[in-house]
Amino acid sequence: MANKDASFGLKPVRMMGGSPYSGGQSRYRIAANYGTNIFQGDLVAQVTGGGIELHADGGTVPIVGVFNGCMFTDPTTSEQVFSNFYPASTNASDIIAFVHDDPNTVFEIQADDTFPVADLFGNFDIVYTNSGSTTTGISGAELDVTTGATTTTLPLKAIDISQDPENSDVGSANTNVLVVIQNHIAGVKGAGLA
Repeated sequence: MANKDASFGLKPVRMMGGSPYSGGQSRYRIAANYGTNIFQGDLVAQVTGGGIELHADGGTVPIVGVFNGCMFTDPTTSEQVFSNFYPASTNASDIIAFVHDDPNTVFEIQADDTFPVADLFGNFDIVYTNSGSTTTGISGAELDVTTGATTTTLPLKAIDISQDPENSDVGSANTNVLVVIQNHIAGVKGAGLA
């Protein structure tokens, strides 16, 4: 049966070792007027100036974690806003992002093509096949199957195929894959298998 094609970025599902994911996250800052949307499920990277920004596909800067929403004072209404996504160019000095940043978190992500079992333990980049949704705030990022390599600066390491019956078919496109953050600010996990 073909897999369902519905990207959602990265979604935390458990911890390494099989422990359940507790929902823990940390606060980080986004600079006022940062010009790119960041959606729930997007990877974020460290930047000079003490904040975070969207990890662009092809980027090699260490990953802080996975964006899970933000809060800020709306510059027009002066009201506190909580949002699933960061709206580009928000002119607020108090933008706080919530990030799943534990380096031992296992995430689920949809692959952009067929993902064979033989590619497990390889390192991969992401690709934004769809822009995120400003209605739901959910990311459009997917694992880019063509980037599989041993390179340690790639952001993701594939460790298993999802057990989701809607997206576990390794013979068709859009397989859901379980990954860990490979190039994390708390340490690089290691070379992938070729």
